[in-house]
Amino acid sequence: MATKNMEPGHGDSIAAWVTVSVIIVAFALGTLFFWLEQSQLVWASAALALAGVLAGWLLKRAGFGVRGLKTEK
Repeated sequence: MATKNMEPGHGDSIAAWVTVSVIIVAFALGTLFFWLEQSQLVWASAALALAGVLAGWLLKRAGFGVRGLKTEK
């Protein structure tokens, strides 16, 4: 009995790597700035995390997501 293997990709794409990398850096910076009591920079780090999500979404729409037109198949 043959089974079709539908691998979901597990986020191994440029869009996923950029998103996760930016969010990790933003979280690390936000933690540091929180510890240093720099509230404006904590909020800037939160904005950076949101920008990472937006960048990932835009890259996915541009074809750099899993099984996108500009990724290896």
